[in-house]
Amino acid sequence: MDGDFSDIWVYLSTSPLLHLFLTLVAYLSGQKLYERFGMHPLLNPVLIAVVVLVAILTVTRTPYLVYFEGAQFVHFLLGPATVALAVPLYRQVARIKKSLLPILLSVICGSLVATGSAVAIAWFFNVSEATLISIAPKSVTTPIAMGISEKLGGLPSLTAVFVILTGILGAMIGPLLLDLFRIKDWAARGFAIGIAAHGIGTARAMQVSEIAGAFSGLAMGLNALATAILLPLLWQLFF
Repeated sequence: MDGDFSDIWVYLSTSPLLHLFLTLVAYLSGQKLYERFGMHPLLNPVLIAVVVLVAILTVTRTPYLVYFEGAQFVHFLLGPATVALAVPLYRQVARIKKSLLPILLSVICGSLVATGSAVAIAWFFNVSEATLISIAPKSVTTPIAMGISEKLGGLPSLTAVFVILTGILGAMIGPLLLDLFRIKDWAARGFAIGIAAHGIGTARAMQVSEIAGAFSGLAMGLNALATAILLPLLWQLFF
């Protein structure tokens, strides 16, 4: 019986659609659980999907490259999904113009705090220089963070792990902290989540409020730009 199952799995694993199907099922299952418990931040569907998929790939001993060959269509859709954030953002143009100076100051402060806190914690634990560089751009969307890390001599693959973990934790814990500090304005909440938790946080913000999603997307883009400019300059200055 075990031999028959192994033969069936080997056959199925050669189909690219299998891993795309598993990805969608894992995420939809996480989304159902998320909605079932009142969209509680700690039950982030991305986290649930990641845990489920890692368990499946581990049990079936499926290499990541084999999985990605089938699931890369989802990766491709990240581009159009990011561009689509311009639609709710355009609807908030008037509000953005009125708050332009606070937005720019918040981005600069947020970028410096996100980078500085990560470097300080890593330095406290006496990690290697490569790890220190790799963790610095953790709050920037993955492609840009990996590019910054590689340029400064870090490990892009390690940076990707830190970025994903930061996004998931930010989406989970961020709303709870904002509630704790009684920040009710959707624009402010979204902007804070976008700076701290990039794309994953923005997806979470978009689920609860279009205004929050729009400002989160704006913060994500501006923070990526600010970090790409500031981090190399500060790294050369202090290291």
